[in-house]
Amino acid sequence: MSALSALPFLKPVHLRSPRSSPRGQRRHTLPASEFRCLSPEDASSVFEIEREAFISVSGDCPLHLDEIRHFLNLCPELSLGWFEEGRLVAFIIGSLWDQDRLIQEALTLHKPQGSAVHIHVLAVHRTFRQQGKGSILMWRYLQYLRCLPFVRRALLMCEDFLVPFYQKCGFEALGPCEVAVGDLAFIEMQHLVRGHAFMRRNSGC
Repeated sequence: MSALSALPFLKPVHLRSPRSSPRGQRRHTLPASEFRCLSPEDASSVFEIEREAFISVSGDCPLHLDEIRHFLNLCPELSLGWFEEGRLVAFIIGSLWDQDRLIQEALTLHKPQGSAVHIHVLAVHRTFRQQGKGSILMWRYLQYLRCLPFVRRALLMCEDFLVPFYQKCGFEALGPCEVAVGDLAFIEMQHLVRGHAFMRRNSGC
């Protein structure tokens, strides 16, 4: 059994279906909601959602398609996708970082010995926005990180208008981020990952 399948908050919620079809055969349906780590095969779907979500706002994407594949090959266990009936509707991609604060190299590097997860991107498909899915996905992701004994913190950088959203998710602002992308400036935010022992005892980690 994988670590993910042992976590109750990542298990799929299945659609209810009749015990049998009119011909007596069991009806098979895709899970109504499923949370799982992403794979390189999901990269194109991830990029389509990200491109629509970010280019219209900032003119660029946090991760381009080759970078998405790069991280999903190196550290797929630090990603999480939300699927509705088999369709990707929201996702998070992260990698490990080994310094107190983010610097320019954090945009492209994965540091396997690091204890901080750099959350590169969270995006929701346009038809599923304004439904609270971003907050729910982030909550599940942070719960999952608590089951990884090597993770101590989660870091991200965002524009000013997103600070209240991440504060509601439990992040605190650390101040201006050293990283710049073009003319964009960012606030760096941190979430302290706690409760490793408790979560392992109570969620099968």
